[in-house]
Amino acid sequence: MTSIKVKSPFDGRLLQEIPLMDAAIIEEKVANAHALFNDRSRWLKPYERIAILERTKTLMEGRVEELTKIAASEGGKPYQDSKVEILRAINGVQLAIEYIGQIKGEQIPMGMTAASLNRMAFTTPEPIGVVLSISAFNHPLNLAVHQIIPAFAVGCPVIIKPASSTPMSAIELVKMMKEAGLPADWAEVVICNRENAEMMVKDSRINYFSFIGSAEVGWNLRSKLAPGTHCAMEHGGSAPVIVEPDTDIDEAVSLLGKGGFYHAGQVCVSVQRVFVHKSIIDEFSKKLVDYAKAIKVGDPLDPFTEVGPIIDSWEQDRVYTWVNEAIEEGAELLCGGRKCHVTCYQPTVLLNPPEESKVSQLEVFGPVVCLYTYSKLQDAIDRSNALDLAFQASIFTKNMDKALDAVNQLNASAVMVNDHTAFRVDWMPFGGRDSSGIGVGGIPYSMKEMTRDKLMVIRSKSI
Repeated sequence: MTSIKVKSPFDGRLLQEIPLMDAAIIEEKVANAHALFNDRSRWLKPYERIAILERTKTLMEGRVEELTKIAASEGGKPYQDSKVEILRAINGVQLAIEYIGQIKGEQIPMGMTAASLNRMAFTTPEPIGVVLSISAFNHPLNLAVHQIIPAFAVGCPVIIKPASSTPMSAIELVKMMKEAGLPADWAEVVICNRENAEMMVKDSRINYFSFIGSAEVGWNLRSKLAPGTHCAMEHGGSAPVIVEPDTDIDEAVSLLGKGGFYHAGQVCVSVQRVFVHKSIIDEFSKKLVDYAKAIKVGDPLDPFTEVGPIIDSWEQDRVYTWVNEAIEEGAELLCGGRKCHVTCYQPTVLLNPPEESKVSQLEVFGPVVCLYTYSKLQDAIDRSNALDLAFQASIFTKNMDKALDAVNQLNASAVMVNDHTAFRVDWMPFGGRDSSGIGVGGIPYSMKEMTRDKLMVIRSKSI
């Protein structure tokens, strides 16, 4: 295979054919980025990086409609949600611009012992080095922004390998950066096979590795990093939600329906496991089923579509298989459970799938919400914590004592109170725990991770 064919996940039409880069081209890009970082005369001053990012933002603002259609076409996220993604991506560039001026060192106290007299000490943040990013398909532009823009903002050359199914948005972002005045070798998109991607991961010239994708692939790649290479790994979860009997059910259903079926459930913090108190399960489940049945499923380029396709046919088959296995194992199918529009899958609600079912143990990454009944809050918390996946979780209750108790006990990197698990803004810390990841994302947090402190100690008799 000498090229990849980027196709619409909805109807299979060819969007673009992109040549694959061979090992020689990739070696050249890594070598160029490494040479750039080692040549401080080529480093861009903060004001120069700010100017390039400001021009990039302006170019993006002028192409919102085009970028929306590119992202929706290649990724399958509906037009209305893809437009939100583009606006978030633009705001992400602005966040990086604002945070550049907040990256600073600190004075380290001296004179605390006789041995430290006559000294002053300061830390200075420096760019960590060459950044390699491997990205996922589900937010093709915003993920590219999160993995490219923070690196460049702090002065790191960056190479990104976008998902093979959705490379067009990342390519457009880097094109716009270059149009905005980005000099050679600062940001490059690499389209390559897995073997050559792994070759980059192993390279000792890579100082920081950013990965967004499946845990199986991510942890395997992490094991192959060169000594000293820092990393951030963002994998998936199986987001638990607890719904207490005092909850505003209509509000909870609206939020959890959106959080569970948004982008056909193909989000690392999608609502998946919902523990509902037995006293309200009948009302809650009926209203969630009504919500799911009312969702418009279909062409992502239709402005009225709410749920688009699953990214690949084999992923659609996997979701279909997992749901049917759960039903055979004892789950009650409340709605959905069928393929539609060739590549789509109906929003599905399952009641009480067994704990050993795949839909209860693993990340479904499809439009499937599982409901489980409970009688005691502690039981719901314990069941929420039963998996080694730990990303975002939530609890719905009007009782703040119960809410705070759940926040304290839930094994999650973030716990939402009276909101769905897929809530995110791009300036907050974001990342999984345990098997769900390592490191912290979010524009300012990524920028901090992509720097390292250098200590300067001044000795002088006059101090």
